[in-house]
Amino acid sequence: DTAMAAQMTDAHRRFLHVLMSKGITEGSEARKLHQHCCETDKVYYAHDKLDDFISTINRHLQPLFMQIRKGMSEEDGRAHYAVVNLAETEVTKMASDYTEIELELFRKTMDLIILSENGFASSTDILNLADKLKTKKMKKKEAEQLLKVFVEDKWLSEKNGEYTLHTRCIIEMEQYILSNYQDVARKCNICRSLAVQSQVCESCGIGMHLPCVRKYFKAQTEPRCPKCNEFWSCDIP
Repeated sequence: DTAMAAQMTDAHRRFLHVLMSKGITEGSEARKLHQHCCETDKVYYAHDKLDDFISTINRHLQPLFMQIRKGMSEEDGRAHYAVVNLAETEVTKMASDYTEIELELFRKTMDLIILSENGFASSTDILNLADKLKTKKMKKKEAEQLLKVFVEDKWLSEKNGEYTLHTRCIIEMEQYILSNYQDVARKCNICRSLAVQSQVCESCGIGMHLPCVRKYFKAQTEPRCPKCNEFWSCDIP
């Protein structure tokens, strides 16, 4: 049975192909795609077996150092799936798509976002970095264009002139960020995954994603920190 279950079918291949071409897929889309692939290839479909279906693909991707990973949007808490290359760090992966100077701007933007209080960096602050790059100076116009490209390629997302890391970027680079920003990168106290946009307890310093904050305090009579039990002073989203 296990041997049968572990076989990679055309449905699995089709699912993987679509996921790779999109870069990242929202959970409800992934569920529709799962159903479509199974029905197209006339293989058994069960609506609650998406994770098993993905596990089979992941077993076959293992020798290629690749994996379909599930992550959460920091904005609304929805699940997303992305294909991750385990053999490369973010820098080598991006190096095939961007020049050295473009990568430098991305890394500096990432610094700003991760070192910020709320997980955002303003376009003004990012553009101010453009003429301070080591590789060579970049004109503001060029930097503005490049930020658009980073958003299109789903490394950054932008809201009202503020930039943060896209869900795809967080899924792909979680390990890189946790090991390269050890002193500042924190995991969410509730879901234990990397929290870039988060609220932080003023007393003990733990962080929580906004969707996790919302969910956690919904069940509490008054908002107290899950770790130190002090009053949670941030506004509950």
